Amino acid sequence: MVIKPTLTLGINTDNVARLRELASEVGAFLQGEFTLVSGRESSYYFDGKRLTLSPEGSYRIGKAIVDELAGTDVDAIGGVAVGGYPMVTAAGLVSYLEGKSKPIFIVREVTKEHGTKRRIEGHFKKGSRVALVEDVLTTGGSVLRAVGAVEEAGGRVVRVMVLVDRDEGGSDRLRGAGYELTSLLRVVH
Repeated sequence: MVIKPTLTLGINTDNVARLRELASEVGAFLQGEFTLVSGRESSYYFDGKRLTLSPEGSYRIGKAIVDELAGTDVDAIGGVAVGGYPMVTAAGLVSYLEGKSKPIFIVREVTKEHGTKRRIEGHFKKGSRVALVEDVLTTGGSVLRAVGAVEEAGGRVVRVMVLVDRDEGGSDRLRGAGYELTSLLRVVH
């Protein structure tokens, strides 16, 4: 008997429950035969951009991030390239609309070779305690590279938040490295 992967709640709120429903409605959680960026084959694919770039999805993701970070000592929120960019923008907008503005920034894959020649763009300050956001967590490699860039620039990553954890080693890797991780949604195999 083949067990089909299912999308479950990482945070049990009405907002995140609606995100799970919306993932199905917008075609973000796909079943079939897929090749991942790592080259591995998978029986499902989570197309995070289908959710993060939908109007309702964007709002609900931003709201979930802001709600989860409420009452913490996070100074700023950063987006991991490229999946975290719409998420961090949504969080910045929701934080502003709710009167709890948090500075936001993005972490590029590589340092820009022209203009400012920065790897971190936006409103990042040395010494900041930050949360990093990413859409899909598989092995944790892209998140850890972004963590390295933030720490090299003098920031301290105190939280990592992902839209969906594929539960394929990335969460264990991040927690093993000492980072607090929150997944809005999880894939159960």
